[in-house]
Amino acid sequence: MAATSCSKPPLPFVRATGGETFCRNHITIPLSNLNNKNPTNSRKALSICNCLFSASTSMEKEQDRFVGRFREAWPYIRGHSGCTFVVVISAEIVSSSFLDSILQDISLLHGLGIKFILVPGTHTEIDKLLTERGKKGKYVGRYRVTDFDSLEAAKEASSVRLTIEAKLSPGPSMLSLRRHGMNSRWHELAVSVASGNFLAAKKRGVVDGIDYGFTGEVKKIDVPSIKERLDRECIVIMSNMGYSSSGEVLNCNTYEVATACALAVKADKLICITDGDIFDEHKRLIRFMTLAEADQLIKKRAKQSEIAANYVESVEKGEGSFGNNFVDVEDSSLNRRFFQNGVGFDNGNGLSGDRGFAIGGWERFNRINGYLSELAAAAYVCQGGVQRVHIINGTARGALLLELFTRDGVGTMIARDVYEGTRVATESDLSGIKRLIHPLEESGVFIQRSDEELLEALDSFIVVEREGCIIACAALFPFFKEKCGEIAAVAVSPECRGHGQGDKLLDYMEKKAGSLGLKKLFLLTTRTADWFERRGFKECSIESIPRERRQRIDLSRGSKYYMKELHPEHGGTIIRDSSVKCIETQ
Repeated sequence: MAATSCSKPPLPFVRATGGETFCRNHITIPLSNLNNKNPTNSRKALSICNCLFSASTSMEKEQDRFVGRFREAWPYIRGHSGCTFVVVISAEIVSSSFLDSILQDISLLHGLGIKFILVPGTHTEIDKLLTERGKKGKYVGRYRVTDFDSLEAAKEASSVRLTIEAKLSPGPSMLSLRRHGMNSRWHELAVSVASGNFLAAKKRGVVDGIDYGFTGEVKKIDVPSIKERLDRECIVIMSNMGYSSSGEVLNCNTYEVATACALAVKADKLICITDGDIFDEHKRLIRFMTLAEADQLIKKRAKQSEIAANYVESVEKGEGSFGNNFVDVEDSSLNRRFFQNGVGFDNGNGLSGDRGFAIGGWERFNRINGYLSELAAAAYVCQGGVQRVHIINGTARGALLLELFTRDGVGTMIARDVYEGTRVATESDLSGIKRLIHPLEESGVFIQRSDEELLEALDSFIVVEREGCIIACAALFPFFKEKCGEIAAVAVSPECRGHGQGDKLLDYMEKKAGSLGLKKLFLLTTRTADWFERRGFKECSIESIPRERRQRIDLSRGSKYYMKELHPEHGGTIIRDSSVKCIETQ
């Protein structure tokens, strides 16, 4: 029959009243047209059949993707619920069409139990208003010089709060809700939004002979009032307009307000929504940086970046007394030293002083050093106790959701505790590594390695150090020709097992492999297959192992071979000091 003349396999059909039909993927189509002597009609019928089949297949794939994504997101949905996120939205995004979708996603996340404090940027709108009035904005360093005209423009630009409130107010589509009988719940506004005089400010005054006019600096954040609104399930909008004790309105730096707020409320995350990405020297997105790596990179750029120099000065002079050491996330004494009764900052003399970190001025606006300024702000708040900072490109569709609910995200994350103490091994670590792997060699889990072999492979080892003691180690041996790498000698000190150290180390190794451009990881194991299977490794044949490594396998051990697919485009984590020499914009 005509259906068998097409290039695709013949479609199965069943008899039905009124003629023949074909049935596939629950779609049944009469085939009367296929018996028509007119070849044009037959071709049209076949075309319709193929289109319907393709549409059905596409729908099933889309459904599978949705189910997979939802399952992947579930641990993050549960983990983020009840957390407090401070979100600073850059002025470039606020004044763009991308704001609508970002606010829509924030509204969705609010419905999942996340508490939000939004800090919208306004400098773009202020400069636009000044230009329309024949004026020009003036900046000195990170700060705007706010004269009377600039203050009036800043007040007008701050009305973006009303726009944000309006865009957060709509509920979901009633057509979507009626299917599940939930329409009665959405007759009121979907999201409650709160704003107010949460920011007490003081004049910046005259600095180095420059009178900053009505430019303000953060004096106090009214934490109790903010938390009270958050507990009432409101999204809080934090304006950059502060109020002095004498009743003046002052124009404060948006990032200074956002970072001060994140520290004051002890936010779980600071999220910076910008208009671009952070790339490494190979034009790959930097997905992750530890605080130590970010801190080191910023310090290296201090001579060419005023904002980086300000960061170094703030940290090393002890403005927050952060120092260069990591802070235990469970130890709140650090924040207690900085914040006065939870609502302000203590500069040591009983008075309140600014403790946010300002970025801005021509260096940032012209992107002279890319997104180094945002990175400096991120490192600053991590030093102060915020565990995670995410820098996200707000021009990418769904970027906020993808960053928060997928494993690799789509932005750059700076974390202060995830890989704390994780580094490349040095010769002084040899005894610590031997202490970890020797018992496993004795029990037959690991192959025996001589001191000479360990020393030769030392550059391939990653160790986790805590209080001067090596508590975990692993090795990554790359095979660049095959674009894969071998994971070996994964060991955790017995007293540290059961606390996720092995997972953190493996995750770090996977990110390192991705940054090296590797596409797969493989391993040989005799006793630990279950552990690796639960982490995405699948058993493979010996032929899957690179020939160079295959020739050195001791077949008498009877090892099993496991492999895992990676996504090297998701790499970009900094492993060595030289891995990132520059930070570039999109």
